[in-house]
Amino acid sequence: MKIRLAFAGFRHAHITEAYALARRRDDVEVVAAAEEHPPTRETLRAGGQVKITHESYEDMFRQVEFDALAVGDYYGRRGEVIIRALEAGKHVIVDKPLCTSLAELERIAELSARKGLSVGCQLTMRDDPNLRALGQALAGGIIGEVHTICFSGQHPLMRGSRPEWYFQPGKHGGTINDIAIHALDIIPPLTGRRIVSVVAARVWNARVSDPAWFQDGAQLMLRLDNDGGVLGDVSYLAPDRSGYKVPQYWRWTLHGEGGVAETAATAKGVTVYTSQARRAKHIPPAPAREGGYLESFLAEIRGRREGLTLTTQEVLTSTRLALLVQRAAEENLRDFALE
Repeated sequence: MKIRLAFAGFRHAHITEAYALARRRDDVEVVAAAEEHPPTRETLRAGGQVKITHESYEDMFRQVEFDALAVGDYYGRRGEVIIRALEAGKHVIVDKPLCTSLAELERIAELSARKGLSVGCQLTMRDDPNLRALGQALAGGIIGEVHTICFSGQHPLMRGSRPEWYFQPGKHGGTINDIAIHALDIIPPLTGRRIVSVVAARVWNARVSDPAWFQDGAQLMLRLDNDGGVLGDVSYLAPDRSGYKVPQYWRWTLHGEGGVAETAATAKGVTVYTSQARRAKHIPPAPAREGGYLESFLAEIRGRREGLTLTTQEVLTSTRLALLVQRAAEENLRDFALE
């Protein structure tokens, strides 16, 4: 039986990927798509990639029978829409981040557990071919136990094309929750280690004059359960014209007992230096994989529990980590326990 999927909000372009993936699947029927923001609605209709069926989420809830809801509204709105769907007995999948407050997350987790509903998220780093290759190499012990991780996930701001709601009060929810959630989600499955505390974290306004509160600077320092350390930078300071093409874009450097491994979103595989070899070892990317988050979400709805790329519990855990690190940055907390 096909899973009936409805969409609520397209205020960030990421959700159109989920829409396109869902429409290509034989086991999914996209039954409705609602957009309440008139300019976004008109842009979508003009582009022709999304068929908008409703101008109101509530109208869609009343008029359409569906099993799961995909949510792509602005970040600060997502929590309430997800909660509304879970209360109505619908599974939910969302572009990251899931929500912008711990109170919303607690309600989402409670409803999901009590009603047996799945929660998915577009945490696409788990599908990245380089990181999958790196994870396989680490699992094989290529550099031994991992002790330090440095990652750079700086993004270009692209103020003219980025949605303007980013810069409106109450709609963005913080840069660590926005970007660093990808790193916080991938580190545990990548290394086999848990993130247990925030040593320090900081968000600040570096160069955006309007609004002066926007967090275009964001850095963090974390502790792993083996007393290892993580350093990360997810600022919006990459150059606009080449921000996604620079070698520092989602660049990862991991040091272990027996060597160092490095890769990046712009790399063609993984480079490893070990204590036993004079020359670097090159590991090719893993086979391409797209939409693992959606595949796992649909499989979990159907009752599968093994072999999933991403589970409801992992989505909730990663979201909680991101919100707590964001809180530590905003409240200037040090050695802040996450467990």
